[in-house]
Amino acid sequence: MSNGSSNTTFDASQVELLFVDDDNEFRNTAAKRFARRGFHVQEAPGVNDALRLLQDRQFDVVVSDMAMPGLTGLDLLQRIKELSPECEVILLTGEATVETAVQAMKLGAYDFLSKPFSLAELETLIQKAYERRRLSQENVQLKAVLERSQPKLQMIGESPAMQEVFKLIAKAGPSDKAILIQGESGTGKELVARGLHDHSSRAGRPLISINCTALTETLLESELFGHEKGAFTGAVAAKPGLFELADGGTLFIDEIGEMPGVMQAKLLRVLQDGSMRRVGSLQERRVNVRVITATNRDLATEVAAHRFREDLYYRINVMSLDLPPLRVRAGDITLLVKHFLGPDWQIAPDALRALETYNWPGNIRQLINIIERGKILAEDQFITTDELPATVLNPSASNTALGMPSSVRAMPLTDDGTLASIEKTRVVEVMQKQKGNKSRAAQVLGISRRSLYRLLEKYNLEGGTAPVEPNEIARV
Repeated sequence: MSNGSSNTTFDASQVELLFVDDDNEFRNTAAKRFARRGFHVQEAPGVNDALRLLQDRQFDVVVSDMAMPGLTGLDLLQRIKELSPECEVILLTGEATVETAVQAMKLGAYDFLSKPFSLAELETLIQKAYERRRLSQENVQLKAVLERSQPKLQMIGESPAMQEVFKLIAKAGPSDKAILIQGESGTGKELVARGLHDHSSRAGRPLISINCTALTETLLESELFGHEKGAFTGAVAAKPGLFELADGGTLFIDEIGEMPGVMQAKLLRVLQDGSMRRVGSLQERRVNVRVITATNRDLATEVAAHRFREDLYYRINVMSLDLPPLRVRAGDITLLVKHFLGPDWQIAPDALRALETYNWPGNIRQLINIIERGKILAEDQFITTDELPATVLNPSASNTALGMPSSVRAMPLTDDGTLASIEKTRVVEVMQKQKGNKSRAAQVLGISRRSLYRLLEKYNLEGGTAPVEPNEIARV
């Protein structure tokens, strides 16, 4: 990990610092000095004032006097460790004793400093405390990344379309700006997000991914922002959200077009000023995260239809990167087939030709599935046309389907080569194979049920009117 380690340049602007002392002159002097040094500084003249600030905001380091009227620095330390266990606390005392030091360390203080001391000495201690805070955070992030990690796929392609994608990744990666990746389902949008992250200054930090279609609104909020213990039924312990786990790194939000309106408003706030709150908490936390998003929808159309916030659209679309579908990547299919087959497998020439001429409505994801299917069915590690599905060998074949809308059942499977025609043909083909079951058809197509309803409506196929969901048209 690069940030937070002792061999990197310390960045004071990343530190949220709180000074607690009833000596107004010392507190003001120290706060002004550290603010000039770039720290984000807040002040509190006593423990109760500090606790009010801590309820609303997350601090990295708290510097507190030990002896104050009423509640003491030790009382504050104990409450901080209950509110924010990850916060580091430095205690200042004019009456240092072994007993005091032992008690402070048992309660979780990072260190204590005996008066008198120089502010330069205090700054060194604050830096060390913050570095430990960052190291602890990195360990949590690394554990989360390992738990969520999946085998990495490789971006492969020699076609002009993919060479243009590689150039854009190399240029946009280091910019640290929000990028919107657009493309059909299965084109490899998460791989592009990985490429952008690896080309950025955040490459040594976590890349965390989430797909908006897989979660309800409540679960999506908890995943993104985390929750406190008891925030809802089943929240038996506090849990950091993905924004916290990605702090200093990159968060990839896939299928953002499926995000409900209420969540769009909450995401916008984080993108505007880096502030967020866990579910069930009033405490504000600040994160430094690069957000990369992806969608298979036309978000400009969604904005015009008031299904997606215009202000959020411009926030996430500082630059867009369009991924080409597999059918226009001339020459890449052979490369991909050989890659996914591996060195110990072979494919018959006529089987390879069938794969090369297929229009691949499911793109690379579909290609991988067909290769894996072929491996299961093949003998002697040699794939022939016998192991390929009928849809690949004869994609325009029409199968009789029962129990589906008549407009779908009667639709001929022909296309004129346009993208709209190919898309329509694919929808009809899948609906026929799934006998009109929209849930299964949406799964096969790799889209949500709402997206399938829109496609059915777009092509005047029966059953295309989707039920209106309140959050879909919410304008918060």
